[in-house]
Amino acid sequence: MPEGDSVYQLSKRLQFMRGRDVLATSLRVPSVALEKFDGQRVSRVWPYGKHLFMQFSGGKVLHTHLKMEGTWSVHLQGEKWRKPGHKARVVLVLDDSPAPIEIVGFDLGLVEVFPIEQYSDRMGYLGPDVLYPDWDSYGRGEALRRILETPNRPIGSALLDQKNLAGVGNEYRAEICFLAGVHPATPVAAVDVPRILDITRRIMWANRNSPIRVTTGVRRAGENSYVFGRHGRPCRRCGTPIRKSTLQSSPDELERIIWWCPSCQLLT
Repeated sequence: MPEGDSVYQLSKRLQFMRGRDVLATSLRVPSVALEKFDGQRVSRVWPYGKHLFMQFSGGKVLHTHLKMEGTWSVHLQGEKWRKPGHKARVVLVLDDSPAPIEIVGFDLGLVEVFPIEQYSDRMGYLGPDVLYPDWDSYGRGEALRRILETPNRPIGSALLDQKNLAGVGNEYRAEICFLAGVHPATPVAAVDVPRILDITRRIMWANRNSPIRVTTGVRRAGENSYVFGRHGRPCRRCGTPIRKSTLQSSPDELERIIWWCPSCQLLT
């Protein structure tokens, strides 16, 4: 499931794009189908939370979001793609020797293009990125301020709200709440939000370069999480069966699955 660490790692893998010239562009989304970066150079590639950005020398930014199904792959031109062509939403052909490189984004949930001057206005709604270097000096305090603005909101909903802090998804939400000993439906006012933010940063930072998310300290398959995806299985701390339900704090919020231990995470 793509979360902030997935996009962080994706951005690192795509840093080789910087400084390369674009030979061909194919944006297979009607709203941006006429946009071309041909003849331009890739000047920057960076993540922000769950979002990925590519800036080109012509002054525009390609903004994409994986949503639930999106992936990126890299091929030498002429190689068979890993997914069917009808699933491709972005195809960039970059200059290289001995053969050009194709960067292909499949099943992307969002594809848009805008001038770099609009970046702050368009993305300013996002909260601080949990994985940014300035988290301790700026991000933590700003995320704390934003979360505390809605004291009656469930902490589980507040953590998933990208306007509060960027990068946390459902898997991390489940593990953060377990490690903090709080039920995801507990109101913000009833929990130690600074401690929860410290746990969030600690586990996401520890996993930022890992292909496997680990919150238990054990990398073996099936043993790397405490509650996420473990409905009915015994809690690793107390043996109580893990429970599963849904959480939706308002009509305009997506209903999402939550996992918790009814003994280790009491609802207050």
